[in-house]
Order: sequence, then structure tokens, then C-alpha cells
Amino acid sequence: MIFVDAALRKQTPYTPIWLMRQAGRYLSEYKATRAKAGSFLDLCQNVALATEVTLQPVEILDVDAAILFSDILVVPLAMGLPLEFVAGEGPKFLDTTRDFQSINALKINAYKDLDYVYDSLFSIRAKLAKDKALIGFCGSPWTLATYMIEGEGSKTYHQSKKILYSDPALLHTLLDKITQELKGYLKSQIKAGADAVQIFDSWGGALEMSAYMDFSWKYMLEIAKDIKSQYPHIPVMLFPKGVGAYLEEISFCSGAEFDVFGVDWGVSMQRAKQILGDRYVLQGNLDPARLYNANAMEDGVDEILRIMGNQAGHIFNLGHGMIPDLPRENAILLVKMIKEKTKR
Repeated sequence: MIFVDAALRKQTPYTPIWLMRQAGRYLSEYKATRAKAGSFLDLCQNVALATEVTLQPVEILDVDAAILFSDILVVPLAMGLPLEFVAGEGPKFLDTTRDFQSINALKINAYKDLDYVYDSLFSIRAKLAKDKALIGFCGSPWTLATYMIEGEGSKTYHQSKKILYSDPALLHTLLDKITQELKGYLKSQIKAGADAVQIFDSWGGALEMSAYMDFSWKYMLEIAKDIKSQYPHIPVMLFPKGVGAYLEEISFCSGAEFDVFGVDWGVSMQRAKQILGDRYVLQGNLDPARLYNANAMEDGVDEILRIMGNQAGHIFNLGHGMIPDLPRENAILLVKMIKEKTKR
């Protein structure tokens, strides 16, 4: 598989490409399947429909990898926090974890109850072309903790950060508990057919550097090390969003055992290459908004390829996810463009 080879820094015939949120509302096919499902959570839990939307962008765009259609919040849901997705508002937990009592009440080994995720992976892998990779994923412990503490998405994360600075032991207890679940969750995804796994740290940028390294990055490294110890041939990808100012500190971490560092669009690819490019394969980092205009998109592509060169050590992706109203024809053009421009 070209994607897996690239993630392990092997030579490939071209730079592989996939797109975060490649299964989404910019595709009419996705919207039709989503309507059949009834609700977003129903779509995640319906094996046949989750398989369908996972495969759609591979068939339409010809990307080199499919990523499981699911949500990072199915893990805290399985741990016992009731979850609902409110139209126009996003996910909301009906309970929160702001004290030891609520944390201790969370279910242990909840990842074993997520059979619909593993069944979907098995179904997708059976239908996916053998030369296309299947990516499994989870949210980072810190990102999941913010939702579990705040009860919903937040702009200030004030409840989470209040606990971080006033009762750090409480937050570490929650993070430890989530981390153990995610280890089992990702390894179960690999057993079900995932060829690679990615950890999304969506809210890492909410923390100052010292707090980030202690309350987020170290837990991601712990998960990665656990996976690589058991599955050394499986690429592990970390995507921490909004931490461009911390790249030097990240590069100083000894014993880090992961393969691919996802670069968000707010970070210069040149800087990421200078600091991390010798240690990790870099993934990214075209601004998704460039897909609104084909010329702007090509300008951005050319700049990234100029920096990364036509060589191993790069997986092309966006610096964040596809935007719902992006033109599908530009997404198709982007994939074709990368394959043609990087042909070796």
C-alpha cells in the first residue's frame, strides 16, 4: 500500500494523498446516506451505512486511504456519558466529569462495547481495494477530556483549565482513565482491519506549552508507544492542532515512538520540516479554504511540494478537514494534481 509505505518513509511512486473529513457534506452522496441514517450517531452505529460513506470518497476522489467514518466521542459515550448531537449546535453530553465521583463512575474497558466500530472496519476492509489503506482513529485524551468536563465544545475551556490549575491530580486521573481506553480501542481497530491509526488532538492549542506537554502530548506518546510495541508495522499518526509554537519542545521529547506528524495549516511547512522532518514523516498541510478556487489551490500545492521536494517523508493532506461547501470538482482535481506533480 502506497500510503503505508509512505508513512514508514519508504520510497513510493508518488506522494500519497487523503483528506481529513473526506467523507462529508461537500459530497451529495454523503448527504443522501446521512438522510437515510436518521441521525449522525445512527450513521456512526450503522455498519452498512458507515461502510458506505467511508468508501464514497475513495471511489469518487481516488484518494490513497479511507478513514473510518465515526466520531471521537463514541469512546466517552461507551464509558457511560449520555451523548446527543444537537442540530446547529454539535455534540452535547448530558452529564459531565468534574469530580472524582463522576470519574470513578466511568466504565472501565468500555472500548470492548464498541463492536459497531470494529464491525464497520471489518466491513470496510473487505470492500476496500487492496492497494488502498484503511485508517482508524481516536481523539486525544486531552481533547476527549475537554468534552467530558465542559459537556460540549468550548471556546474558552474554562472548566477544564480551572481543574487543570486548581486540581491537576483530578485531571490526570481522568486522562489516565481515558488513555487506557484508547489503547484498547486503537488496538481493537487494528485487529479489525485498520492499516494505520491517527490520534486527533483537536484542542491542544488551548493549552500553554508546559501544560500541553504534561496534560496532552505525553498521553499521546504513551498511546503511540503502546501500539508500536505490539504492532511495529502499523503507522501511528499524531495530529495536534494549534501547537505550531511548540514544535521545538515536541522535537526534544526522547523516546517518542510514532511515525507521522500531522501539520495543521497554521504552521509553516518549511518550519515543520526544519524541526521535525528528519524524525517523522510529515502530513499536510494545505489550507482547506484554498479548495474554493482552483488557482489558489494549485498555488498552495506548488508551495508545499517545493518545500517537501519530490521524495519520501511526506503524505499530502489538508491542514484541517474539508469544509462542507467546498466544490467537489476541486477535491477531485487536487488528488489528480498531487499524483501527477509528484510522479517519480
